[in-house]
Amino acid sequence: MSESISFIVYVTDAPASARFYGDLLEKEPSFVTPGYISFDLGPGADLALWSGQLDGQDPAVSRTGEVCVCLPGGPEEIDRRYATWTAKGVRVVSEPRDAVFGRTFVVADPDGNLIRVAPVD
Repeated sequence: MSESISFIVYVTDAPASARFYGDLLEKEPSFVTPGYISFDLGPGADLALWSGQLDGQDPAVSRTGEVCVCLPGGPEEIDRRYATWTAKGVRVVSEPRDAVFGRTFVVADPDGNLIRVAPVD
């Protein structure tokens, strides 16, 4: 099995998306090129934003995956993060609610990619 994993999110403008994700995650990118920018998420994991992959793909087709930010601290922390992110003007897809795995909400990045916030399992 691999010692690391990269989660790739397809975007139209990697630098603009990196500013968006960097602001939400309160992180600086760990690797930067004009069309591929990644953020270190901890040992063996990173989030990559890639703008050079759309050849042959229809950007109008909705995506079926999502990035999930898992937070410790219970429902109050999920609600605090929701308040922080909505104050930044993110597009809300699903307001905070209680699901089978705990409190959660979903926002979208500028390309419509989904970002869920949920509790740590």
